[in-house]
Amino acid sequence: MFKAAYLKLTFFYVLIAMAISISFSLAIYNISSREIGRGLGPQNGIFREIIPNDFENLRNQQIQKSNTRLKINLFYYNLVIFVLSMVGSYFLARRTLRPIEEAMESQSRFTADASHELRTPLTAMKAEIEVALRDKKMGLSESKKLLKSNLEEIEKLEKLSSALLKITRISEEKKNFEKVILDETVIEAFEKVEKLAGKKEIEFDNKLIHAEIKGDHQSLVELFVILLDNAIKYSLEKSKINISMKKDKHHIIVTVKDYGIGIKASDLPYIFNRFYRADTSRTKEKIDGYGLGLAIAKQIINLHNGLILVNSKPDKGSEFIVSLPS
Repeated sequence: MFKAAYLKLTFFYVLIAMAISISFSLAIYNISSREIGRGLGPQNGIFREIIPNDFENLRNQQIQKSNTRLKINLFYYNLVIFVLSMVGSYFLARRTLRPIEEAMESQSRFTADASHELRTPLTAMKAEIEVALRDKKMGLSESKKLLKSNLEEIEKLEKLSSALLKITRISEEKKNFEKVILDETVIEAFEKVEKLAGKKEIEFDNKLIHAEIKGDHQSLVELFVILLDNAIKYSLEKSKINISMKKDKHHIIVTVKDYGIGIKASDLPYIFNRFYRADTSRTKEKIDGYGLGLAIAKQIINLHNGLILVNSKPDKGSEFIVSLPS
């Protein structure tokens, strides 16, 4: 589809370039022809005295030769313009359509991944219900187990649909920024994940400073909830998580560091991609999630013209560094 679009756009670019080139060539030819005729004017008297009878014929021949050379030169000039415009137009067409092509490819991958993730719990529910319907001796306790299992799958679907809506909302909605007290925002995010940390007996070392930025409060809370939630999920029981803040010229830097299972170097370039999940085989626990959290975090940071960096080593932990303009 895009190859045809490249060629069509190239054709229109070349058409425009050649229309301009030919228009200039015609103008140059007309002006030059008149100037050649005028240039021979001062020689009229001399030629009439030397060759009184054949002067007009010689003059016309000289004008015709000059015009012929001019036509040939303009033809080659337009031929060179045509070749250069073909090459340049093709590269320009590819450069123009590349963002659209990448956006469509990303959308296609996103749709395919979302469909796959939505289909998984639905397939599980369907299989359980079909088995239950075939079991004529199914009792009340088994029915309750089935309903409980189905309810868990529905909760997964709800979480997934909520995450997908967040991605769409963040990418399409323009925020009205206001003053945000960043240290209070981090504390609010911490309070939302405190119970989860308590279950694993994780200790937090918070080194926060007072800092104010322009941003969207709710999105920033969500950003730090994602980072803290990830740190807790991939940390071992009775381990430690460090949260620190510092000012660096015109930026506020927030660091979330855990001492958990870490991330392999081969996974690091992809962790912010939608639905990408790093290898979790090194942990005994099954990590819930769909690989959308860090993608949402990245979008929130981009919305605030910020930057996020990751340092991680397997079995040594991970460090997420967020830089936001103050």
